[in-house]
Amino acid sequence: MKIYSNLDNVKSSKTFKDLRKWQRERRKKVKDLSINIDQCPSKKVSEIRENRSKTSYTWIGHSTFLIQINGINILTDPVWAKRMGMEKRLTEPGISLAELPEIDVVVISHGHYDHLDFPTLKGLKGNPQFFVPAGMKSLFNKKGYQKVQELNWWESVELGGIYFHFVPAQHWTRRSLKDMNTSHWGGWIFQTTAETLYFVGDTGYFRGFKQIAERFKTIDTVFMPIGAFEPEWFMAPAHISPEDSVKAYTELKAKYFVPMHYGTYRLADDTGPEALNRLLCEWEKQQLPKEQLKVLLLGETVI
Repeated sequence: MKIYSNLDNVKSSKTFKDLRKWQRERRKKVKDLSINIDQCPSKKVSEIRENRSKTSYTWIGHSTFLIQINGINILTDPVWAKRMGMEKRLTEPGISLAELPEIDVVVISHGHYDHLDFPTLKGLKGNPQFFVPAGMKSLFNKKGYQKVQELNWWESVELGGIYFHFVPAQHWTRRSLKDMNTSHWGGWIFQTTAETLYFVGDTGYFRGFKQIAERFKTIDTVFMPIGAFEPEWFMAPAHISPEDSVKAYTELKAKYFVPMHYGTYRLADDTGPEALNRLLCEWEKQQLPKEQLKVLLLGETVI
């Protein structure tokens, strides 16, 4: 059985001693979980259900986006689950499953439960094509899904005039006690003749961003994680901090930054508002143009 690894063999695994240290630290912290990310007051549900001509993206929550490009409806890491382990979902999905249009393509960044939820997949409309990391096809087949293609880093596939490129990330994966890193992890780039969108997936900061920038000279929009980074001594190999997400964005030379992976599930000690505030502070510190940062409310659509 193949075991996958990160660039430079960076490891995200922690010892039991590390876990105990984090638990002791966490008990001393007081966090306000009553303040959450707001729902968009003017959702464009009818527009996105009918849209087959314009590029748009809608934030559902966490790492889930509905991306419409080249007349194709794409879902990234679809998760509508109300719980993640012992933790309740902090915010309702921006759009319900019932409100979605028919889905043509689903991309999965890796197998963690907050990025791959099979009960959600059962509720999708349409008969989507699944693009998944190497090592994951057999799991989908066992669940009854046959339209599945798995890719390794730097591999690509074309569908409907869109090239789907699977690119590196620095992370890890596991769904059971026996499958640690037996499938890969990464991000997805959606490239047409007119534009390029980059869904980063789940990652720590790593030199792979520079490699991606070298291969893709023009990235229009990057969907970048900013949350689940605290405590950084524990999380840094697998979860990028808001400050490092800005560093990665500048290395990618992308036009627009859309933050994600914050405020939906409590996966670490930071809260959604804390992650967003640190992002905004770093953006201002680096004197980046305000119009290039696209902070979305839940269910908000950019067309």
